[in-house]
Formats: sequence, structure tokens, C-alpha cells
Amino acid sequence: MKLPATAVGATARLDVVRISAGPERWGEPMTGDVTARWEGAEAARVMALIGKFPTARQTLCGFAPGWGVRAYGADPAAPPLFEAAFCYGCDEAWLWGPAAPEGLGRQRFASDSPSAQYLLLRFRETAGMIGP
Repeated sequence: MKLPATAVGATARLDVVRISAGPERWGEPMTGDVTARWEGAEAARVMALIGKFPTARQTLCGFAPGWGVRAYGADPAAPPLFEAAFCYGCDEAWLWGPAAPEGLGRQRFASDSPSAQYLLLRFRETAGMIGP
């Protein structure tokens, strides 16, 4: 999966969001609780992991993401560099924000790949979840 090149090195913090609603349309903010904050080297490792997601064929589920991340730079008061919502049902991710070029806005990823499954496990751990 491709991430905004300018944001990869600038990301100092990732907030994990357990999405409770939407986004209904590409570019709308995610709604949900922040279940974890990954900073520094941990944020860089997760960004590298997402960058290793292989591409997948499209499946149809209506895009119902359960998890997302908000990437922030060094200034904690600044808005996110970008947000990414992941739908493990249709293998699609939406990226948007000031650091995300439009060409990266919608991407397919292989949700059954080891990298994607490991990130899903990490997401679930942040919320104390077991199962889907």
C-alpha cells in the first residue's frame, strides 16, 4: 500500500481509531474512540508495516471500515497530516488529509496478508477485543 511520502518521515504519532460511524464519503472525518497512541519508533514501525500491505482485488461490501489511524507530525496542536480508514471486508483503504495526494485516496490491500492481519491484531489489542 502506498502512503504519502512526505508524511511517512514526518509522522511522529499515530492515533488508533475504533470507527463507530462513517466516513460516509471519502474525505469526511472518522468518528470513534481513540484506543491507542503510537509515538516515535512505534509509529514508524506501523507506518512501515502499512507500507508493506500487498494490493488485492476489489470485493464489494459497501466500505464499512472498523479501524483507522490519524497521522500527526511533531506539532501536537496541528491537525492530522492524513487519516486512513481500513475496511477488512472489501480490502479497501481510504486516505485523506493535507499530506495525502488525491491519487492515494482509495487503495486496495490484501486484508489476509500477514502484514494486514498483524495490524488488525494490534488494532484489536488496543481495544481489548478478541474476535472480529
